[in-house]
Amino acid sequence: MSVIRSVGLWACVWFVASPGTASAQWAPRAQRTLYPVVFAHGLAGFDDLAGFDYWGDELGNFVGDACDEFLELGCNAFLDSGQKAFAAQVQPFESSEARGETLADELESVLATTGASRVNLVGHSQGGMDARKAARVLYLRKGRRVVDVMVSISSPHRGSPVAKFVLDTGPTVTQLADFLATIYGDVVYEQGNDPIAAVKQLVYNDYDPLDGLTTGARAFNTNNPMDSRYASHYASLMTAQDGLSLNPAFQTAQILVNIDGDGYCINDCDNDGAAGKGDGVSAERDDDGVVGINSQQMGHRLRYAVSPFGLDTIARDTSLGIVSNVNQPGEPQMTSLSSVMDQDHLDVVGFGPDLFNEIEFYAALIDYISKNETRIMGVTPHSHANE
Repeated sequence: MSVIRSVGLWACVWFVASPGTASAQWAPRAQRTLYPVVFAHGLAGFDDLAGFDYWGDELGNFVGDACDEFLELGCNAFLDSGQKAFAAQVQPFESSEARGETLADELESVLATTGASRVNLVGHSQGGMDARKAARVLYLRKGRRVVDVMVSISSPHRGSPVAKFVLDTGPTVTQLADFLATIYGDVVYEQGNDPIAAVKQLVYNDYDPLDGLTTGARAFNTNNPMDSRYASHYASLMTAQDGLSLNPAFQTAQILVNIDGDGYCINDCDNDGAAGKGDGVSAERDDDGVVGINSQQMGHRLRYAVSPFGLDTIARDTSLGIVSNVNQPGEPQMTSLSSVMDQDHLDVVGFGPDLFNEIEFYAALIDYISKNETRIMGVTPHSHANE
């Protein structure tokens, strides 16, 4: 086979095998970030499991992998070739107090590997809570802000009714679930998982005041607040979906616990495990199968817009105010569907079946992060102070 034909064949393979490649050839790339972007997984998560990335597209390819090699397959063609991104791995099942400490260790490793002075942090589900803990831990360790931009996606900042339902099922079921989850967590990560502590973390109030431990999202938020000393910019992307578009697993779960997640109340006023209360209609688009919209906003609410020709965009929704105290959102932040993506809890991290384009979505998010980083005099992408 001639050299020209060989190169042509490989080019065709690359063109077909790289999701989004065709449109990416003419689309602008996401602006490269000054600091590395680190992705923090949610409950039961992992970084890479048998070649499948938690932070992946439908084929399991890591969304933060820039195309920096000749004819590279499975990379994100919408990213600048010099973009630095990493997927962290913490305990699949633990409280965010524990997972946040481990995440802080992971971030320190990224700093050491890249030579960067700061990082940007993206957390999905419980990972969005872990991120706040990690940012605070790093501040206490180093005496300065280490996390620059922090974005949570579908995070239960104010609890999830699903978590309380699991704990309410009784000791027989919870002990079995605890046993199986511990085995899974020990295999995927290492020993030291505590599924019960993880689930208690995701209930808004302290689930068992008599166990000698103060648990729950409410206490965690008090201990790990949004603070400019810990991160310079806080924002969140929210998800909600109902009907046949919802993942079949979540449709089945709704038979047991159907979240009514769009009523306003500062505390858990209907004792369902999440702050807020229902509006009396549970069979509507007010949750993503796991978390209600009344629990998800931290900082600015972001709007995702798909572009048929250029780079997709993510921008602040200026119609809603910022949530500066996670435990005290306003009524619009707990009830409005403005800018809430029509996706379920797992669509945004590559668990199908769905038509959501993770590759373009995370390119848009990295572009947003790059435009909201704290600029330091003399520090530019790929300078020695930032590598």
